[in-house]
Amino acid sequence: MAKLAIFNSSLHRGGSEREAVNIAGCFLAAGHEVVFVTQHPEEEGEYPLPPGARRVVSEREEPFGSSMGQRIAGFSDRFFRLRRIWKQERPDVILSFIGKNNVMAVITSLGLGIPAAVHVQGEARYEYPEGPERRAAFLAFRFAAGIALQTGRSKNFFPEALRKKCEVLPNILSKEFAEYEGMPRLPLILTAGRMDANKNHAMLIRAFGRISERFPGHTLTILGDGPERENLLSLAKELGVGDRVSLPGSVSDVISYMRKAQVFVLTSDSEGLPNVLLEAMSQALPVISTDTASGGPAEITSDGRYGKLIPVGGEDALVDALLEMLSDPEECRRAGEQAREAVGRFMPDRAEEAWREYLLQFVRAK
Repeated sequence: MAKLAIFNSSLHRGGSEREAVNIAGCFLAAGHEVVFVTQHPEEEGEYPLPPGARRVVSEREEPFGSSMGQRIAGFSDRFFRLRRIWKQERPDVILSFIGKNNVMAVITSLGLGIPAAVHVQGEARYEYPEGPERRAAFLAFRFAAGIALQTGRSKNFFPEALRKKCEVLPNILSKEFAEYEGMPRLPLILTAGRMDANKNHAMLIRAFGRISERFPGHTLTILGDGPERENLLSLAKELGVGDRVSLPGSVSDVISYMRKAQVFVLTSDSEGLPNVLLEAMSQALPVISTDTASGGPAEITSDGRYGKLIPVGGEDALVDALLEMLSDPEECRRAGEQAREAVGRFMPDRAEEAWREYLLQFVRAK
């Protein structure tokens, strides 16, 4: 049996953390060992460790200061702490997630005989912006065992020398979403995600305001929380739909909302392969999504065949898509059924096997 180390900043509820927990679960279910290595200690509201997994914290509790000397000392401390963990744990393979963590996982494992694969999520151009960060990533990734990506478009970000290391792997749909219980649909437009500028919930509220008179019985619910919450509430009130826009915050039963909504909308300016879109489609919910540069929504919907794609920031296109869907409930229902069929490759059994085979190839090659 193999030992997998998963390196991420924390287990806060987010896309990369959820994927890390799902990958850990499928390794544990197959009898392998999993240790999570996180920069930050356990905090309230995190995903729970899968049964059988352990956790090791890689950074000291007291952060270093911001002066140049303190930053250099902080990097040195992080480097050697992480390298000691690899020496002590002796995993058969390391899987790291997101940005600088990927670079650190590769460089701290050099010379230890431990293959390190990196998972680039989100849009790579934002994860590794122009300048020193991008150059450091491109250099470090030459020594990575592999580069796991969420979409085919993401390969174009990397220089030719690194593309041969790239492999597109499916997100693993959480097991609760693999089941579907048909329920009567309500006149509800739904979205979910952190309330920040990138998610662009304001565009959805404006579009809802523009169609609200045509569909007086419909409501809009935005699940999640974040810094834009008060601005969104003010915008809904200003547009005269404050009593029809609900912001219940972060909820634990997202699936119950998805099972009763009529349409799901994702208006992000940038995304990787959004789990929330997969989850909505798994519950036979027709979707409208921005066609982000990473190609994630396009990948999930087969270039718009199983969902409507609109331009980033395309408020007029969103209005048109909502009008088309809401005006024909029967076609909306059929689109939802097709959407569920389209996410088969992300269902746990198929996606878990893809991830196990991907990571175990590095163990066999040692």
